Amino acid sequence: MDISLKGKNALIGGSSQGIGLASARELAALGAHCTLLARNKEALEKAVQELDTSQGQAHDYLVVDYNDSKLLEETVSRYINGKHIHILVNNSGGPAGGPITDATPGAFLDTFQQHLICNHILTRLLVPGMREAQYGRIINIISTSVKIPLKGLGVSNTIRGAVASWSKTMANELGAYGITVNNVLPGATATQRLASIISSRSEKTAQAQELITEEMMAEIPMKRFGQPEEIANVVAFLASPAASYVNGVSIPVDGGRTGSI
Repeated sequence: MDISLKGKNALIGGSSQGIGLASARELAALGAHCTLLARNKEALEKAVQELDTSQGQAHDYLVVDYNDSKLLEETVSRYINGKHIHILVNNSGGPAGGPITDATPGAFLDTFQQHLICNHILTRLLVPGMREAQYGRIINIISTSVKIPLKGLGVSNTIRGAVASWSKTMANELGAYGITVNNVLPGATATQRLASIISSRSEKTAQAQELITEEMMAEIPMKRFGQPEEIANVVAFLASPAASYVNGVSIPVDGGRTGSI
């Protein structure tokens, strides 16, 4: 099975921490040259130093803010001038939790902009180079909520579903060019995002965080949270030549929690 990414260039969103950074580590370990995207320059500088360079890889980063889609487009457009990016990992932090009835229209608009619009901007920028290189992998980190909506995540459930539909449409249009578009759906994963959700739920319900954690784990057949590296392993496979006929799918990586086939 060919999973080597030597000579491939990858652009990874939200990659200064969590699933994004874990994905960059795995892609680098397979030989890819990685460009990290995130807001925090100091965290990016540290993250780049953690990436494997044993196969001659040269890694770098771009300081971007997904809340400013125009600047994101300008920054990435300048960067890729004359360069082929073969792998795009669309990944961005999720919105604040809460019931959908409490969500303001602005919350939906902001999240739509940060996720779907930014994903679309990056994809449109990179697809011409992928076509020319005859190799393209677009991998979207979404959520298991596209299968079954998650309680207390109204805005996220709504926008993640839109991203999944966008992704499937893009897969249908790009498959003829050897470009695959797939979604990875992380379940409860030990990241700062999960810690924030648990903390917020604790404040609202006056339950101890330990109890909330136990209740969440009890819903997972494997009785534990996932690790970012476990999500990243699936990302790395989808980015590889071995996944050349996997297109337009949404793959839960959740320890079996999602209650659908």
